[in-house]
Amino acid sequence: MLLSYSTEQSNPAAGSPALEVKGISKAFSQRRRVTKVLNDVSLRVEQQEFVSIVGPSGCGKSTLFHIIGGLELPDAGTVQMNGQPVTGRRGQISYMPQQPALFPWRTIEDNVLLAGEIKGQPQDAAREEARRWLGKVGLGGFERAYPHMLSGGMQQRAAFLRALLAPQELMLLDEPFSALDALTRAEMQRWLLELWEENRRSVLFITHNIEEALLLSSRIYVFSGRPGSILHTVEVPFPRPRREEITDAPEFLALKRQLSLWMREEQAKGKIPAVTP
Repeated sequence: MLLSYSTEQSNPAAGSPALEVKGISKAFSQRRRVTKVLNDVSLRVEQQEFVSIVGPSGCGKSTLFHIIGGLELPDAGTVQMNGQPVTGRRGQISYMPQQPALFPWRTIEDNVLLAGEIKGQPQDAAREEARRWLGKVGLGGFERAYPHMLSGGMQQRAAFLRALLAPQELMLLDEPFSALDALTRAEMQRWLLELWEENRRSVLFITHNIEEALLLSSRIYVFSGRPGSILHTVEVPFPRPRREEITDAPEFLALKRQLSLWMREEQAKGKIPAVTP
């Protein structure tokens, strides 16, 4: 079944990217001390494209998400979606944070319905669609369960489904698997890859894990340390659909080594914590 998006999001200007960030800079002031967080960041996400950002901790990746989502205003630069200016406007994106952020007093089904509920979507149709999707993502039978009754991976699936069923077409995923153990994280990567291949939403994804970025993405932006700027833009050459076995391919390993080298060089400049190889 096709997911439904808002009219504004589903009729982009011809040829316009789903997201275009131009020249974003941001600094914060506290007790007369100014900390520059982002410096002249420009990037894009094409329609139905999966794009990742990798970079050291504290380089402004989450601040960039806040600016794209309208929670923060940039000091300079603009944000456009589908060719339209949206700088400072909220409600334009679907967002999944690092933690599931499910409301403990709502059932899994009601948590999944939350974004559409806020947007005023008809509840009967939305609930029927949510139940179908809960079955597709392995949560069938848990519709009436509460978040504390689910494992971490199951909670993340519910949180992702909530973002997927939101009416906004552009999804921002902020390190959604960082709190999971290695085996659960690998399972979630496979699951997300399969689900995205089926639905092809426009996605901007933050991760510290280079292999994860290469497996999922069409393009990777490599950020510097603070203030964050784009060091490299990598067009990932591997064809889709992708399978986990590609991580053993010589070309994949070579590109992984190159990205790891860039990040080690950046770490050496400012003794910044390295990303996961």
